[in-house]
Amino acid sequence: MAQFDSRYTHPTTVGRADVDEGLRSYMLGVYNYMAGGVALTGIIAYLIFSLAVTVDPTTGAKALTAFGQAIYTTPLKWVLFFAPLAFVFFFAFKANTMSVGAAQTSFWIYAALVGASLSSILLVFTGSSIANVFFISAATFAGLSIWGYTTKKDISGWGSFLFMGLIGVIIASLVNIFTQSSAMSFAISVIGVLVFAGFTAYDTQRIKDTYFEVAGNAEAAAKASIFGALSLYQDFIGLFVNLLSLMGDRE
Repeated sequence: MAQFDSRYTHPTTVGRADVDEGLRSYMLGVYNYMAGGVALTGIIAYLIFSLAVTVDPTTGAKALTAFGQAIYTTPLKWVLFFAPLAFVFFFAFKANTMSVGAAQTSFWIYAALVGASLSSILLVFTGSSIANVFFISAATFAGLSIWGYTTKKDISGWGSFLFMGLIGVIIASLVNIFTQSSAMSFAISVIGVLVFAGFTAYDTQRIKDTYFEVAGNAEAAAKASIFGALSLYQDFIGLFVNLLSLMGDRE
């Protein structure tokens, strides 16, 4: 990258080795946080579902418990739905003033809120299709992230187009809550897959470039690692949810 070249125009063998090792360690930290967030989301989603739903051992029929009725059929469902979005705005507003510990705690809280919000998909889609789409999403994410990390092409220009696409998906999704159009739902999912696929590569390159801005500052690097993990976590969840809408088998 241009930033790397300007700071390490003539790196020694030892200097380059130090940079490469630091970058690997930094990216590993990002991916570890991201994977931990995904794991926590899955655990919380399953726990919430287990408390909200009972399954008849004979017929396999599902029924909502009192807790399930409260969170899925009353206005509380909107709190559950919008809580992660509200927390993202809080995260963004406080990002510059957060300590590393506060950033870590906020990340785990956000991942847990997303898990609670996504617990309802276990009511809508079969367990086998959720598992299949999860592995498809993981493979797709890995391929795109590797490409974003290794490509020599500067894809920073993608950011504004991807952001506009994301805003369009969010607005269309909110409108479709009330219209319940299957055609719109399909279009939103297709566009959503493309947007989050692009963001995966874009964010990976951006996170890699950020390392050279924070290298040497342990606190800044730790916070950048958490915020980078948050970006990739959101990319993966967005990719998974939209692919599930397209490919998942409904109950």
